[in-house]
Amino acid sequence: MTVPMPAASTKPSASTPRGKRPKAGIHYTVSVKRPASHLFEVVLVVDAPATRQKLSLPVWIPGSYLVREFSQHLQNLRATQGREAVRLKQLDKHTWMAEGVQPGKPLKVSCEVYAFDASVRTAYLDVTRGFFNPTATCLRVHGREDEPCTLTLERGTSPDGWQAATALKPQRCDADGFGRYLASHYDELADSPVELGVFWSGEFTVRGVPHRFVVSGTGAWFDGDRLLADTRKIVETQMAFWHGPDGKPPFDRYLFMLFASGTGYGGLEHRYSTALICQRNDLPRKPTSGEPSLPKEPKVGDGYTTLLGLISHEYFHTWNVKRLRPAEFARYDYGRENYTELLWFFEGFTSYYDDLFLRRAGLVDDATYLKLFAKSLNQVLQTPGRHIQSLAQASYDAWVKYYRVGENTPNATVSYYTKGALLALCIDQTLRQKHGSTLDEVMRALWARCGDGPLKESDVRAVLQQLSGGKAFNPLLDQWIHGRNDLPVDELLKGSGVKVSTAPAPLAQRLGLRVQEQNGIVTVKTVLRGGAADEAGLAAGDEWLGVELPPAKRGQASEAWRVNELKDLELYLHGRSSLTALVSRDKQLLRLPMSWPAPAKVVRLAVDQEATVRAWLNG
Repeated sequence: MTVPMPAASTKPSASTPRGKRPKAGIHYTVSVKRPASHLFEVVLVVDAPATRQKLSLPVWIPGSYLVREFSQHLQNLRATQGREAVRLKQLDKHTWMAEGVQPGKPLKVSCEVYAFDASVRTAYLDVTRGFFNPTATCLRVHGREDEPCTLTLERGTSPDGWQAATALKPQRCDADGFGRYLASHYDELADSPVELGVFWSGEFTVRGVPHRFVVSGTGAWFDGDRLLADTRKIVETQMAFWHGPDGKPPFDRYLFMLFASGTGYGGLEHRYSTALICQRNDLPRKPTSGEPSLPKEPKVGDGYTTLLGLISHEYFHTWNVKRLRPAEFARYDYGRENYTELLWFFEGFTSYYDDLFLRRAGLVDDATYLKLFAKSLNQVLQTPGRHIQSLAQASYDAWVKYYRVGENTPNATVSYYTKGALLALCIDQTLRQKHGSTLDEVMRALWARCGDGPLKESDVRAVLQQLSGGKAFNPLLDQWIHGRNDLPVDELLKGSGVKVSTAPAPLAQRLGLRVQEQNGIVTVKTVLRGGAADEAGLAAGDEWLGVELPPAKRGQASEAWRVNELKDLELYLHGRSSLTALVSRDKQLLRLPMSWPAPAKVVRLAVDQEATVRAWLNG
């Protein structure tokens, strides 16, 4: 059931007191200009500019480690003081200098921003919906980053019925959320995305903190009450994890913004909010004809379970990366890459806890949780790059490797998300089985040690030394974080009461391939290093047309068959141990002899000793 909104809600109302104008000398206004053309209008007013005022647009957004060049979508940039034009000299790809500025006179800088990226990272606008991150729209005023600033959201030419939602503090807003908001400094502004359009909205309060959930892109079938209730369970469980039964969280409001799309998926954490994308089919549906809400129970492979895991992941970041953060992120540099070797901790450990909190919140059972973890384990084991790149290297190279996925990515890299989650399990189970402690205690001790501030690897090592009663973890961390060998996951899981078994792997994995099958055409997307396909010489981009097979018995003829699906191979092979792949590459037809691989396995996890597993999963 939707909880009535408390007075301190993140949703502004027409009764928001006007009060006095905030003491801010920097003012941004974002207007919906031409939705059909995907254009926002952005106006910046600097009350007391420098004579030579430098301005720049960020090149990346914190939480997504890739230089995205937001300035590519900025156009018609101009500056004035009163009726006089001010020259803007471009210094580089994202920086400008306002020259000849008259002291004591406000500087007005305006531009248009093309917004047609439906991800959580940039900006989007059409006749159905609007969304933007200030990093993609709002110029930074150099030398004034620590001053308060305002953001005014104007309806402009937005369609009738549109609303606005953001986690910024409202100053003077109407009932639909349009109006003026206050940010304490540019970092807070940059960290506060805005959702525009017609959306569903629900609220609840936990420990005095109002939480609002807005969902756009959905229909009358959407069961918002179910999503709100399940999200509340996640929030309550995580607050108890960090602050015990009665503690207060370090934030006074929170906003979930979810866009339900046809095919998208993703999330990006912020200090007081998160932006999420899921497929519409992932949302819970209202019951019809007396039937219960669908899906009835979250389970592995169910889109709703995936969505709940995403919500859990991004909410955990409210502590782990937005407040407890890498020392290298103590002050963001928006103009260049910000390197750290610690993403295995901030993303990997968060990935360990996201599904674990679904279990602790009662949203999935023990068996389902273990299946979810097995999925992560198999993803790592199916990545040859785990022997090429350490977790520390994967973190540092995120800027050039993790977000730049190509056909060779699995062969050269490992995910600091998935292998980082395995590392978290290894530390957790080692503490539980050998030292009478837990990773839960480590996280809370790090929060007490570093608080709302920077963290280094040395802090993790110091806390582990304290909780393990010595330095036993140091050589393990040297191997697990900076080495390239497999982690002892199987052994530690067995010690935690989990049954570890194997099952036959899918055919593509056995062959060492990742393919796309569409309209009877099999296209090779990735060839995994060391597999049968790699040994045969297949390459990404090959179209696998057919196979030639030797005679099944003496005196019989050889065979040739068309391949429309990869599974056709097992039918055609019929006990033979070799084949010749017929492929098309760059309009050339190639014959590639291949030896049929030995059976491969995937890991399966199940409850073996129920009490031991429960002791771990219950926390």
